[in-house]
Amino acid sequence: MYKLLFKSFFRTKIFVVSLLLLIIVGVISILIGKQFLIKQEKNVIAAQEFQKLSLEKNIEHHPNDLGLLLYYQRFTLIKQQPNISAISIGQSDVNPLLQTVTIRALEGQKYDNDFENPSLLMSGNLDLGFVIIYLFPLVLIALIFNLYSEEKEIGTWKLLASQTAKKTNFLLKKLIVRLALVFTVLLLLLFLASALLDIPMSSPFWAIVLQSIIYLTFWSAISLWVVSFQKSSSFNALTLISAWVLLTILIPAMVNNYVIHKYQVPEALHTIVEQRDGYHEKWDMEKHVTMDGFLKEYPQFSNYNVPEDEFSWIWYYGMQHMGDINARETSIEMKEKLILRDKVSKNIALFIPTMYTQLSFNKIASTDMVSHLHFLDKLSEYHSNLRLGFYSKIFDKNSAETVNWKNYNSKFTKMSSKINWRTLFIPTLIFIILLTVISYFNLKKL
Repeated sequence: MYKLLFKSFFRTKIFVVSLLLLIIVGVISILIGKQFLIKQEKNVIAAQEFQKLSLEKNIEHHPNDLGLLLYYQRFTLIKQQPNISAISIGQSDVNPLLQTVTIRALEGQKYDNDFENPSLLMSGNLDLGFVIIYLFPLVLIALIFNLYSEEKEIGTWKLLASQTAKKTNFLLKKLIVRLALVFTVLLLLLFLASALLDIPMSSPFWAIVLQSIIYLTFWSAISLWVVSFQKSSSFNALTLISAWVLLTILIPAMVNNYVIHKYQVPEALHTIVEQRDGYHEKWDMEKHVTMDGFLKEYPQFSNYNVPEDEFSWIWYYGMQHMGDINARETSIEMKEKLILRDKVSKNIALFIPTMYTQLSFNKIASTDMVSHLHFLDKLSEYHSNLRLGFYSKIFDKNSAETVNWKNYNSKFTKMSSKINWRTLFIPTLIFIILLTVISYFNLKKL
């Protein structure tokens, strides 16, 4: 029976063409992911070379004034993104892979990102995650929507029904043949991605594989559920396409719109303005106003003299840091709101398998918002260590040759996410079980 069903499937050219197109688009998405990794690697190399060359030039121009040298010198923190991020690029196209910062106020530098083409950002990335979430369901719908109605409409169902008492089993075998081919394409693309993108077959990769299988099983269950109502092919196709539009486009857009308006986040620009205002206004104030706030945070520098009638680096960098302090409350508020947005989105996504799968992919690949916020925390820590490491040398008026610059190469911070296997699959599995049980009992009535 299975052999006959496979032969019947391959005689239908449109089915074969749809699978071939899926493979072609899947391979293209993997190559796009490869380009994404290559671009990241080039950016990292360029940033490291830039830091090295700029340091040499700054030492050459300002050998005796460390404060002035460090005013210009930029240091780089690089997010060590796993290669699996090429499968689900997520928000990596808008959130920076690396940040270069001076030891001046940080808040004005946090959001200093590269410009991206707005049209490309609007259309998104054709990564493998996109192909799995958006295109694979369409192929499944095309293969399953007429599972029963085709036999009925061409007049072969009565003949089949007269020859077997297990009509439901025949449909299920027909379904298994079609699903086997789609899932074979899925696994082929995932293992090809592992090979071409140099993704180790560790827990994140297997989490992506299992999540993909469960996601496509969900769409198979929806398709079977619609088929089980025993309606016409046109009804099934229209219903399933409507479900696809609803679950992949409309509901996620509505949820995103709700979250954005419910939890409004202060703009990064507002934080930058607060930081700059906090710094610039100190030029017109008595110096003790700046130093009182600065020394309250760093009492270890209270032994340094701050002359009122001339410029001093301790006063200048104190002003810079006070700008960050002025913007601290807004910065914390923005971070809390972003975390709350992410949390609310994930809670809602528990009931929307398409959203849940997308968010899961991004989390596994460390390309979600939480991963970016974690990187910004690392950046704040890195910036703080830089400042505190240089302050004493600057305030003591040391020269550039007193610093071991080999200790100040570009730094890497590793990004990884902890996988909770239980919560990763259960929400979607519940929908699959419910839809499959209902479909089975409906088909038993044939």
